[in-house]
Amino acid sequence: MSFADVPDGYRSGFACFVGRPNAGKSTLTNALIGSKIAITSSRPQTTRHAIRGILHRPDAQLIVIDTPGLHKPRTLLGSRLNDVVRETWAEVDVIGFCVPADVPVGRGDEFITGELRNVAGRTPVIGVVTKTDLAEPEQIVARLTELTALDIDFAEVVPCSAVDGFQVGLIADLLVARLPEGSPLYPDGDLTDEPEEILVAELIREAALEGVRDELPHSIAVVIEEMAPREGRHEKAPPMLNIMANIYVERSSQKGIVIGRGGERLRQVGTDSRRQIEALLGTKVFLDLHVKIAKDWQRDPRQLRKLGF
Repeated sequence: MSFADVPDGYRSGFACFVGRPNAGKSTLTNALIGSKIAITSSRPQTTRHAIRGILHRPDAQLIVIDTPGLHKPRTLLGSRLNDVVRETWAEVDVIGFCVPADVPVGRGDEFITGELRNVAGRTPVIGVVTKTDLAEPEQIVARLTELTALDIDFAEVVPCSAVDGFQVGLIADLLVARLPEGSPLYPDGDLTDEPEEILVAELIREAALEGVRDELPHSIAVVIEEMAPREGRHEKAPPMLNIMANIYVERSSQKGIVIGRGGERLRQVGTDSRRQIEALLGTKVFLDLHVKIAKDWQRDPRQLRKLGF
């Protein structure tokens, strides 16, 4: 949409979802955008970057920022992820505070609302009860009651399910209504402004998270070392992209878990992530994965910088 085509009353701006880890923020972001731009996992603290997804509507452009879960940090990485959250919600036009319908509102949610009160006076906050597909009606009612009892003035409180689409459109309407009037901020058709290397690394990390032990997810980081068209392909063969990536863990025992017996797990990670990457990029991919040790990288400032945090 060009500037000249913008209708009267057109709105554009930024929203973000916040909540404790595993509150359904990434899944809701993907459902709103209509495409997978944020990785999801049942493991807490899956999200490590503020990923922007762009929703294009005839009346608005909504940029949704998926943030890491705000939590009590135990490592330098955890502290930096919390900083990402606070920096994000200080700059957006509207905030969605997410609590899952299948888990009672607890101290972690109270901690977040305490932080949110610092911005709630100038930025509207919408309370969102997510994952209603996993809860019984009485659980959903209980969550709505607990959410409204928190010490924060919500602009709206609404239940939804990103999985079955329940009230996802309403969430979009409520967010858009609180954006300022203005022209589009991104070209029509763009779904995210994240570099492809970041999205590819995240898809590999998502595949590596599946089926590993509980203590491992926070120790996995992925860095793309090379991403370039494959040379020497037959002229009639479809183009192919070479991707070389390093999967970093903190200890040799973790390396063994990621690789698996005879390399079986690493091959599965490659198969699963390659399918997602090819869908994202629209081209065939040759994926070369290596597992390396970066000792205690979550606590080492130098290594955190190297790994992009």
